Amino acid sequence: MHQASLLGEAIEDSRHYGWRVPPGIDHSWEAMVEAVQNHVRSLNWGHRVQLKDKRVEYLNAKGTFVDEHTIRAVMKNGKERKLTAGNVVIATGMRPRYPTDVPGAVEHSITSDDIFSLTKSPGKTLVVGGSYVALECAGFLNGIGLPTTVMVRSICLRGFDQQIAGLVTDHMQAAGVGFLRECVPTRLSKNDDGTITVIWKSSDGEEKSETFDTVLFAIGRDPQTSELGLENTGVTLHSNGKMQGKNEQSSIPHIYGIGDILEGGMELTPVAIKAGKLLAHRLFGERSEVMNYEQVATTVFTPLEYGTVGLSEEDAIRIHGEDNIEVYHSFYKPLEYTVPDRSSDQCYMKVVCLREGDQKIVGLHVVGPHAGEITQGFAVAVKCGVTYIQLASTVGIHPTSAEDLVKINITKRSGLDPTVTGC
Repeated sequence: MHQASLLGEAIEDSRHYGWRVPPGIDHSWEAMVEAVQNHVRSLNWGHRVQLKDKRVEYLNAKGTFVDEHTIRAVMKNGKERKLTAGNVVIATGMRPRYPTDVPGAVEHSITSDDIFSLTKSPGKTLVVGGSYVALECAGFLNGIGLPTTVMVRSICLRGFDQQIAGLVTDHMQAAGVGFLRECVPTRLSKNDDGTITVIWKSSDGEEKSETFDTVLFAIGRDPQTSELGLENTGVTLHSNGKMQGKNEQSSIPHIYGIGDILEGGMELTPVAIKAGKLLAHRLFGERSEVMNYEQVATTVFTPLEYGTVGLSEEDAIRIHGEDNIEVYHSFYKPLEYTVPDRSSDQCYMKVVCLREGDQKIVGLHVVGPHAGEITQGFAVAVKCGVTYIQLASTVGIHPTSAEDLVKINITKRSGLDPTVTGC
């Protein structure tokens, strides 16, 4: 769906490149959703086939612990089966959270789990939340031409570099996404025509309301550990419901957890996949490597992508001290923006380094088109301990956006203007 919105932008840009695109081109929500769901179904089928090929038995059942080695599996038809195992891995993930204290929220809203399979266009949409999920959803909804507003209680992209979070939201706002900042919903009510009236309160206590076709909550996710019968085991849970332990091992040595349900882990699918593979090797492959949750790259797929690996500037200063950090930064203009003369005001790169020696890079951040692809490549270097000296000595590939990373030379400390001045 992110790609769908980018294609909409590309159609507009194509006119500047000589393509005679007819006016009045519209977007079909139904066709997009059908294509997306067909892809998801093919993935699920492929997983089932692979499990069978690997002689893994798959049970479509609800599992609960009877004791520390026994699982009760209940099928959809009510039939039960008991399973015993020497090792048990829990990988139940998380589910989106509803604000149960807001009247009408549960009855009249959806979450990010629902948006991808809606059978009809959500129309004018309010997205509540400032997480990357909230901004990604708001970004692609606006990108395919739907009026979209984001309501955020405090800050956007908490846990990410806040300077860059500001660039991401500035770009979304310039593209037409509305932002209601420091606001919280207090009541939702459904109207006779199916629309939803949302009443909210701002930080100054003023109460306002507006009507939307769809309200989507993306205010966080809860770990799915409460209905697993873990009270019948000695597994210790954090107050937030996540499993506590070390190296994916819970307080019961033969019960493990991978993915979002781990306290102190990272809520990213590739992280869960890697952790699961390493755990399998430790249990059965006579290997000892454990999952390293540091310097994991990720990308926020907002209309202007934000790729990051390592520490934010704020975290680097907190850990190492401001005097021990050097930050190189630069605004840049992607080549594909030049002919259509698109604004590149928020296209930005930042490299956070230790100040001493060859200046080891501890954080790298890219905001711009294809930031995910760029960051994945540089993430390998950061993982290997790359320094600014090595980065600066690398020859760039012209005329790519990633080239600007190896050309970056202006420090924040210098006070010089980091805006682009030429090729």
